[in-house]
Amino acid sequence: MQTIRVDADISVLSDQLEVPGIGFLPVNAFVLRAAEPVVVDTGLSLPGRGFMDALGSVVDPQDVRWIWLTHPDRDHTGSLVELLEAAPRARVITTFIGVGIMSTEQPLPMDRVYLLNPGQSLSVGDRTLTAFRPPLFDSPATVGFYDDRSRVCFSSDCFGAPMPSAELAVGGDVGDAPADARRAGQLLWATIDSPWVHTADPAAFRRTVQPLREMDPAVILSSHLPPAAGHNAEFLDLLETAPGADPFVGPDQRALEELLAGFEPDGQAPSGTRTATT
Repeated sequence: MQTIRVDADISVLSDQLEVPGIGFLPVNAFVLRAAEPVVVDTGLSLPGRGFMDALGSVVDPQDVRWIWLTHPDRDHTGSLVELLEAAPRARVITTFIGVGIMSTEQPLPMDRVYLLNPGQSLSVGDRTLTAFRPPLFDSPATVGFYDDRSRVCFSSDCFGAPMPSAELAVGGDVGDAPADARRAGQLLWATIDSPWVHTADPAAFRRTVQPLREMDPAVILSSHLPPAAGHNAEFLDLLETAPGADPFVGPDQRALEELLAGFEPDGQAPSGTRTATT
């Protein structure tokens, strides 16, 4: 993982994951060094990612008071249990649905939970964090937030995009990525992560974008995009086109076998595979 300083109070714990045929997906967690320090998400659920080491380079885990879980997908909860053990005073900010989803794998201790719904706010000592539902989301438990002191919007998966290279995926500025690749990646991610957007009424969907225009954050921090300052109008205009974007269709079994065949010395599909017929 890499650590990126956004401002005096906010750091990105930046990781990435290669998705064959798609690109390199940024996977970010964040540290907000408020009077009551906040960790936002806890990284990938894969071994050896170094989340706790990266976190420790930014803040002493024992000082962490809040863990904001934007939603309980496995790329957001990797080190949650370990962090709860290392941060004995920390409470997990999530929703009733988030607690329910987590209970199917490893239940959260209820005395460590703080339930916060979209539209509600929480003071963390020197600033207020206001929860909101991003326009695009892939979990009913998704809750982003706006920090009124830094004017930073933490948007969860919304605005994400696979990057053309691993270096760009863990970079410190989304502006380093080619603009065309960034826009194409954001629309692609919208259709992968929130396929329901194609069934949404465009006018109704635009109304969900308007609150972010009014928010006008100084920086957008997405779980799946390098830090983005000064891109509000561009991102929001593009977001409004998502209902009309081409739906994502993933590889089928024939495509998988063709891909696997490329790894065989003789160019043949591995033994035990079956060719689909049409």
